[in-house]
Amino acid sequence: MSEIDLAEFAVIGGSSTFSLHFPEDVEAEDVQVLKSGVRFDTPYGPGPEMKLFTLGDKRVWTVKMHGWRPEEGLPRGQASQRLFWILGQAGVRKVYAEGGVGACNHLLDLRDVVIPDDYIDQSMRKDVGLGGPYLLVMRQPTCPHGRRRLARAARDAGLGRVFERGVYANTDGRHFESVAEVRALQMMGADVIGQSMCPEVYLAREIGACYARVDLVVNYAEGVVRDWRHEELRDLFFQEARAVGRILLDALRETPLDEDCGCRDLRKDTLLTKENIGKGR
Repeated sequence: MSEIDLAEFAVIGGSSTFSLHFPEDVEAEDVQVLKSGVRFDTPYGPGPEMKLFTLGDKRVWTVKMHGWRPEEGLPRGQASQRLFWILGQAGVRKVYAEGGVGACNHLLDLRDVVIPDDYIDQSMRKDVGLGGPYLLVMRQPTCPHGRRRLARAARDAGLGRVFERGVYANTDGRHFESVAEVRALQMMGADVIGQSMCPEVYLAREIGACYARVDLVVNYAEGVVRDWRHEELRDLFFQEARAVGRILLDALRETPLDEDCGCRDLRKDTLLTKENIGKGR
C-alpha cells in the first residue's frame, strides 16, 4: 500500500466512463497521469485502485467505483466509506461524479443530461460515515457552482438536452425497480433513478468537500414511456463515454479551489459531545 499523495480535486467514475481508461482516452493535451493502480489502507479496509493525474496545474485523484466491489464482496456503502476516507486524507476539496441513470420523469429522453440539485435516498445503507464530529446540513446537497460548470460543459458535448436541476432517487441495486416502485418515486418528485449519489453526497460533506455530478439518461425506468432495451443501454455505455469524460475534464479546468459557494459552511460542529453535558443547567 502507498502513501496518500495530496490532491485537491477528485473524479468518481460511474457507469458512463467505465469503458474508458479515464482520463487518458479523452486525449486531452493538458492531462498527465502520475500514478496508476495504487491502493491505500483505510480504517475500514483496503481501498480501490486509484489513479492520480494532473490537469494543467490541478492534481486530481480518480477511481472507478464499478468492478472492484463484487470481486471483494463489498457493498456500495462500505466502498464509498473507504474511498472518501482516502479523499479526506488527500485533502480533496472538490468532487465531481458521473453515472448512468433511468428516466423517472416521462419528459426525459435517452442521452439527456441531468445535473441533480437534490436527492431522495431510498437506499438501506444508513449511517455510513467517517466518524467525524459534525452535523451535516443537506439543504444544498450539491455545489451550485459545480452544477453550472458541468451544465456548460455538457451543452458543448453534443449529447441530448441538458437539465441543470433534477431530483435523483437513490435505490439499492443491482436489480432495477418495479413499476409500482417507479410510480411511488414519481409521486415523491423524482426525475431520475440511480444507485450511487448516496452516500457519496453525505461523505463529501463530512470531509468538507463540494460535490456535484453529471448523469446521462441511459434507459427509461420501468413503466415510463416504453420498455427499456438492453441494446440501447449497451450502445450508450460504449458510444458516449468520451463525451462524458470531456464534460468532467472541461468542468475541472474551470473550477477554482476557493469560491463562495457555501457548501463547506453546511458542515456544522455537533453539540452532542461530553463537554456539553451539564451546560444546560
